[in-house]
Amino acid sequence: MLELILGTVFLIYLLFIGQLIYGFNRMKRFSKKEFTPKTSFTIVVPFRNEKENFPNLLHSISLLNYPKELVEVILVDDESEEVFSVQHSVFSLKVIKNERKSNSPKKDAIETAIQIAKNDWIITTDADCLVQKDWLTIYDQYIQENEVEMVASGVCYIPKNGFLCAFQNLDFLSLQGATIGSFGINQPFMCNGANFAYSKQFFKELNGFQGNETIASGDDVFLLQKAVSVAPEKVGFLLAKESIVATKPVATWSELFQQRVRWASKSTGYSSLYGKLLALVVFGGNLAWIVSFILWLIGFLDQNIFMLFVALKFLIDFILIYKTVSFFESKLQYVLASSLLYPFFSISVAVYSLFGKYSWKGRNFKK
Repeated sequence: MLELILGTVFLIYLLFIGQLIYGFNRMKRFSKKEFTPKTSFTIVVPFRNEKENFPNLLHSISLLNYPKELVEVILVDDESEEVFSVQHSVFSLKVIKNERKSNSPKKDAIETAIQIAKNDWIITTDADCLVQKDWLTIYDQYIQENEVEMVASGVCYIPKNGFLCAFQNLDFLSLQGATIGSFGINQPFMCNGANFAYSKQFFKELNGFQGNETIASGDDVFLLQKAVSVAPEKVGFLLAKESIVATKPVATWSELFQQRVRWASKSTGYSSLYGKLLALVVFGGNLAWIVSFILWLIGFLDQNIFMLFVALKFLIDFILIYKTVSFFESKLQYVLASSLLYPFFSISVAVYSLFGKYSWKGRNFKK
């Protein structure tokens, strides 16, 4: 009976991840062509104590291959304790103070910027990111070729050595793979605010972040899910190498845990039924892995059955990650060790996110 229950949970997990792999395969890569730029962008970067990272981001922005008159940059200072000033900028640039009005500093920062943004499209990224020279060019082409009002795109980690970086890279790639796959089956529920664009008018039509102000994070996924519920045909994913934004991995296991708790805390607020269901299935699959491992250790589960469960889960996860790795041209390192640790890490994050609190940018937030 126990084997049947565990087998059923694993089967459901395999079906859901297999569906994401199918969706990933359905997504077509977007190819860059020669286009006359038309879309005007306001790049919005909320920040708090990012003095060390800003020079790299601003340098990458200065290299953008896009008409200067179609770009403005708004940096929103969220109560930084550091003094930061911009000496020179190729594009029009403003540094403004965040106007706090909710429990979510980042949502407040984005809304503060949108209130004064001059251009038609808002595109958000983070202070610890790097953008490519054709970042806005490929976005512009995608917007011109498709009748969309909201566009998500890919984010990857800047490569670093060591098991911690390899582990979080594989975890992050699995999230990116799930994101792309969900768009491929027309069930988008997740995106990354480090590379997310929408028209200012559409943002206002959606009433911005209204409805989820009490949750500190989620400036990206909640807005995406709201848009999908209202006008799914206006939402797209830009699957292009030129649009990928790179971000820094965290430096410690503690930071990684806190970051993943922050991300996981959003799942209970999802409006997407598919997103909620997938989160539950992933939780169940990892929990079943741990239960199977414990039962095998104490002799309650046949070794062959346990190895079958482990092998099937590893295989289906690896296929999705491998496809994502191929697109992002990333590296696979410590795959086996990471896959053995991941269920314990994932379940710990999920459980803690339901009851605990987390720190973010030097501040504490409750669930």
